Amino acid sequence: MLNTIAVGTDGTDTAAKAVEFAIDLARRYEARLVAISAYRPVSESRLKGEQKDAPEEIQWSINPTEDVDAILSDVEEQAQAAGLSTTTVAGDGDPADVLVEHAEEQGADALVIGNKGMQRRILGSVPNSVAHKASCTVIVVKTT
Repeated sequence: MLNTIAVGTDGTDTAAKAVEFAIDLARRYEARLVAISAYRPVSESRLKGEQKDAPEEIQWSINPTEDVDAILSDVEEQAQAAGLSTTTVAGDGDPADVLVEHAEEQGADALVIGNKGMQRRILGSVPNSVAHKASCTVIVVKTT
């Protein structure tokens, strides 16, 4: 029933709870895990400063997506330690749109997200937007 489970993460402690839930779910269903993160590119001035101060052999790794790459790498390590087949994807843009778009592209049967932001009385929280836009099942994990 569940062959591909996607999870949204931004590297926060609350998102880590959603990741743990998704890893457990994927393990139970022997499903592939897709970790998705949205980002805003690191500023050009920050990049230049970091590259200037970094040893030459690692300067190539300092790029506009370096923060999200580290977040997704951590999730990938956790999932692989659990024996899961894992894919990581990142996109520049609104987090809800990025999560929905990539979950659909990856053929996710379910998209796991944390509930952070749902208590607000205004429209536009990531969990609310994802729940309304996603074409797959959305599982909102209590993370706050």
